[in-house]
Formats: sequence, structure tokens, C-alpha cells
Amino acid sequence: MTRPRAVLATRNAGKVDELRRILGGEVELLGLDDVTPYEPGPETGATFEENALAKAREAVHHTGLPAVADDSGLAVDAMNGMPGVLSARWAGRHGDDRANLELLLAQLEDVPDERRAGGFVCAAAYALPDGRSEVVLGHLRGWVARAPRGTGGFGYDPLLVPDGLDVTTAELSAAEKDAISHRGQAFRTLAPRLLQALGGGGQAST
Repeated sequence: MTRPRAVLATRNAGKVDELRRILGGEVELLGLDDVTPYEPGPETGATFEENALAKAREAVHHTGLPAVADDSGLAVDAMNGMPGVLSARWAGRHGDDRANLELLLAQLEDVPDERRAGGFVCAAAYALPDGRSEVVLGHLRGWVARAPRGTGGFGYDPLLVPDGLDVTTAELSAAEKDAISHRGQAFRTLAPRLLQALGGGGQAST
């Protein structure tokens, strides 16, 4: 029986491998490097859910395949949920992790430890060529450290200390981070729903 095909709207090979593991081989999952290239549009949504759905629908439009996409960031309670959807470009230039970290730490400099709560949020969405779509959320709560710690991960990983731990997500191994991460939670929730929508009806890996 031929497996259904879908594209994950990312060029991050790690994300593609992670979702392949979660889907348990029941879907032939491609990344953007495996399809005809297109230039992704700007992320203009006001929420993670809006951005994830927009990216998934854009991938369907350009590839004709069922598509999956995610959008994620850091939401700090003392900053009313910011940087939020602006996380990747908080310092003004998209993807400048060091500048983003430095700006956030400066903004939180006078915030006491008991008010530095926050967390990572991930919206994961699928969209199908027939117009059906769905989006789910994953969360990883914790608090913002006063200085970057660890060399793993990317983005704000060196700053978030998950609840119940005394290390940042950048100090966790890849397997430890995947087990609790906002992105892993969202993808694990979305996977069985995607399989059902594609007609597979199987159980995704956990």
C-alpha cells in the first residue's frame, strides 16, 4: 500500500526527522528542500496559530501536497506575553539569536526572580489540498534565567529553565529536550489527527 505524502514547511532537517519519528513511517514526509523551491511569505499573523496555518496553506498552494507547519516563540509573563510571535525578530533582524537574547535580558534586568515566569509556545498545523486544516498548541513553562547557559538548541533555549529543573533547555540533551518540548508536544498531538485526515487511521509513535 502506497504511503500518503506530506511536506513539512521547513528547511530544518532536525524538525523533519523529529516529525518522521513521531509519524512512525506511516507518511512519506518531505521537507522544503525536497520540493520545488518557493519563497515563503512574511509571517504577519497576530498569533502562533495564525502563522502556523498560513505557512501550512502556503506550502499546499505551492506544492499541491498536504502540508504541516509550526510557529513558536517565547512568551514572558512580565512582558504581557512578548516577545511572542515576534520572538525570532525581537531585536529587529530575523534570526539574530544573540541580539534577541541580549535585548530580552536588558528588558528584564530589573524584574525580580519571582516574576520571571514564562514559557515556550508552539502551534503546529496541517492543511490539505481539499481545504481542511487543524492547528494545536504545545507549551513548555518555566522561568527566564539572568544569563545564557548551555550551548544546545537555538533561539531562547539558553534562557528558559523549565519548571522542575535547574538547567536551561540549552543544557539538556536533544532526547531530553524532545521529551518535554513545546514543539514535541504539539507535533505528537497533531500527528494522529493528520494520519486520520489522510486516511491512514494508524497510531503515531510516541
